[in-house]
Amino acid sequence: MDIEEFRKAGYQAIDRICDYYASIQDRPVVSQVQPGYLVDALPSQPPEEADNFNAIADDFQKLILPGITNWQHPSFFAYFPTAASFEGILGDLYASSVSNPGFNWLSSPACTELEQVVMDWCAKLLGLGDHFLNKNGVGGGVIQTTASEACIVVCVAARARYVREHPDVKLEDLVIYTTTQTHSLGVKAGLVLGLEVRALEVKAEDEYGLRGEALRQALVEDHAREKRPFIMIGTVGSTSSGAVDNLAEIGEVLKEYPSIWLHVDSAWAGVALSCPEYRDFAQLEPINKYATSYGTNFHKWGLVNFDASMLWVRDRRNLTDALDVTPEFLRTKQHDAGLVIDYRNWHLGLGRRFRSLKVWFVLRRYGVEGFRKHIREGIALNEHFVSLVRASPAFELVTKPSLALTVFRLTLPPTATIDGDPDARLAAQNALNETFHKRISNESDKIFLTQTKLNGTFCIRFAVGAQRTRKEHIDQAWEVIQRNALAATEEWLQSRTSIQA
Repeated sequence: MDIEEFRKAGYQAIDRICDYYASIQDRPVVSQVQPGYLVDALPSQPPEEADNFNAIADDFQKLILPGITNWQHPSFFAYFPTAASFEGILGDLYASSVSNPGFNWLSSPACTELEQVVMDWCAKLLGLGDHFLNKNGVGGGVIQTTASEACIVVCVAARARYVREHPDVKLEDLVIYTTTQTHSLGVKAGLVLGLEVRALEVKAEDEYGLRGEALRQALVEDHAREKRPFIMIGTVGSTSSGAVDNLAEIGEVLKEYPSIWLHVDSAWAGVALSCPEYRDFAQLEPINKYATSYGTNFHKWGLVNFDASMLWVRDRRNLTDALDVTPEFLRTKQHDAGLVIDYRNWHLGLGRRFRSLKVWFVLRRYGVEGFRKHIREGIALNEHFVSLVRASPAFELVTKPSLALTVFRLTLPPTATIDGDPDARLAAQNALNETFHKRISNESDKIFLTQTKLNGTFCIRFAVGAQRTRKEHIDQAWEVIQRNALAATEEWLQSRTSIQA
């Protein structure tokens, strides 16, 4: 492809991307293809001769798009949102046009220095303290691929620091602390590093957030069995319910254990810190006071296309001491003189994508107020959904709404006769809601919701955040939910009647 052919194909690509977004709400939310559809449609060998690019582009429309679940669909309420702003798309396009591995400053100075700048911009947008800024030369921020990788990175750094401070400790005695509501990233880090992971129990009465006393008790127990917890992964905005650990209490407990690293994972909820009115909820003050590291994903709710996971550390040397590998062929006079950051020493890989460009495009185009407006609109839409749930006797909230996330379930119908035993009632209500979720899942062309379990309670998650979602989409979703709730209740009652007969 020469320059003019690329120009023509590029125009066509932009036109088709625009057509896709113009029609996205008319497409099914979830891909409706069956497993193996694409494997069967494509040849088993690469082409011997070059294909015409028009045919390749047409096959994207014909073969690939039908197999895409439309995460930017206005009726996508599953998991958490994945951003795809036009500014981010163009940022990725420009970044791809100057492809480079970005492993040190010299490989492309703009890649390193723009990342330094946008990480400081993002820190200031969220209200993070000056000790997390690259500009201060002690702490700093770096873009990772995902929050899971960020967690592995900080576990590596925390382990190295702990072993350095406690050289006699055995690696098999080290323990990663999470909670029973922490994202699976904690377990994944343990698998990768070959370390024990202990999930501390959280309670419904604490809104599934970890309290300081539970942490203190676990520390006493583990030290008594000669285990050495070296990192606590706290959460602000858990995946299942949007739960928030009590970081102030956790931080005070960890004052007695200064070698334990406190990492705060706020992959979804962290961008809400951009709005001053949500900073108490999202724990800004204890994050700034106690956190050794903090992470949030701008590629979820933060308008930046996947991937853009932001990680800040209080002391960058903890990363570089653990991860700096500089063979002779990577040495540069700028690095040796201490004049530059080489970000390869801040993450697991060597090469890295030019992710900061799309972040820069988004922040410049939206500005702080535009970014806040997007967050506030998502929360307002969720509040509308909450009002619908509260007004219906057929539903109940399982937890307090958390920013743009609601966890709810069907109530048992008044005509149901259930044994007074609480376990029996829970089992019955779980069965009802499992039936309800199966029915909702059968309408995945219209709406997409995911389920979760909170300490044995089966419930449904409703997460707002797609950029194109409006009030009418919430109302349409509610109509689908109500219709399927009625059908699920009738089905469940009939099944109980059949069993009793």
